[in-house]
Amino acid sequence: MSGATWPARYEVRVDGVLDDRWSDWFDGLRIEHQGGQTLLSGVVADQPALHGILDKVRDMGLSIMAVRRLPPPEDPDRNEVTGREG
Repeated sequence: MSGATWPARYEVRVDGVLDDRWSDWFDGLRIEHQGGQTLLSGVVADQPALHGILDKVRDMGLSIMAVRRLPPPEDPDRNEVTGREG
């Protein structure tokens, strides 16, 4: 066991372009287009939630290009969503 802490920030890069309306279906992850690929990013609650996101990508028939766990924000008091203190 690695001792990884949750929740954690992740990026999932998939081949294909998803529009922003899919954000809710992907548990509120941010959707960003980069050429013919889509980057899903944000905070994931735990390991089962991460697998759920990957299952949704699979169920949509999209190819996963990369999955990357991001380092925690440098300022732990900064709100991940709003970017504000507290």
